Amino acid sequence: MMTESANPLAVEIAGIAMRTPFVLLSGCVAFAEELLQIEGFDFNAVGAICLKGTTLEARKGNAPHRLAETPCGLLNAIGLQNPGSRVVVEEILPRLTAQIDTPLIANISGATVEEYGEVARVFDNSPVKGIEINISCPNVKEGGVAFGSDPEMAARVVEVVRGATSKPLITKLSPNVTSIEAVARRVIEAGTDALSVINTLMGMAIDVKSRKPVLGNIQGGLSGPAVKPVALLKVWQTYQVAREKNIPIIGQGGCESAEDVLAFFLAGASATGLCTTLFSDPLAPQRLLKQTRELLAEQQVAQIAELTGGLRV
Repeated sequence: MMTESANPLAVEIAGIAMRTPFVLLSGCVAFAEELLQIEGFDFNAVGAICLKGTTLEARKGNAPHRLAETPCGLLNAIGLQNPGSRVVVEEILPRLTAQIDTPLIANISGATVEEYGEVARVFDNSPVKGIEINISCPNVKEGGVAFGSDPEMAARVVEVVRGATSKPLITKLSPNVTSIEAVARRVIEAGTDALSVINTLMGMAIDVKSRKPVLGNIQGGLSGPAVKPVALLKVWQTYQVAREKNIPIIGQGGCESAEDVLAFFLAGASATGLCTTLFSDPLAPQRLLKQTRELLAEQQVAQIAELTGGLRV
């Protein structure tokens, strides 16, 4: 068996050791139980799994339609449907940890700053390896977007969560802001251990026959290859701030190939998130593992972590 030191794709995010740089992002694999039903899925190709966004109490989510395909992308407006934090900790996590050893990361959200802290406290007494703070969800009507758009509010959320848990914190940043660097700087000062860049872009789809929005929530989050150029820029901009404090970044947004993986690392990422590509290719992690390993060998790179921030400008 290959040791971590001999594994060219091994990375570490905020003290969480990952055998590959591929993080399955929140919302794309629900609570990961569906992955167990996919024939041929190899958890050894996955570095970590971010669980579905969770609130203190159960949420039904938004009215349909909740998904809409777009050219080179996908709009979603699920609305944080989830069974509530205590159900996840008491019922779902025990089943997961009994079957897989991949690091699990909770993704938490709240309608108030105080609720974020309460949810974090629930997960503090659980087997998750870290907590991702969702301050930037564009498809709910309260919380989320407002917190992620204001540097001071974002920092306040992180401060409250930091006081509620000892687990590593990853703050998910929105691209729908005037200055992502300003938000990054404040949440780093507030105590986040890592950053997740980017969440989805705001968008909408219109049915011209009915003259109505396609999504029941009117607006939703755009993901997929269409957002990759924006994601790369935001990772690079965030890295200019994050590197001052050695804060790692999970770069995400339209990653589908080994070239995409390396591009995110060069822009400043220390791991790469996979999401929309999983809908068309559920076995993407093992495909990318093979292709990325081959590309690193071709470029004579011993460890993928060496590439972080290596963009030549």
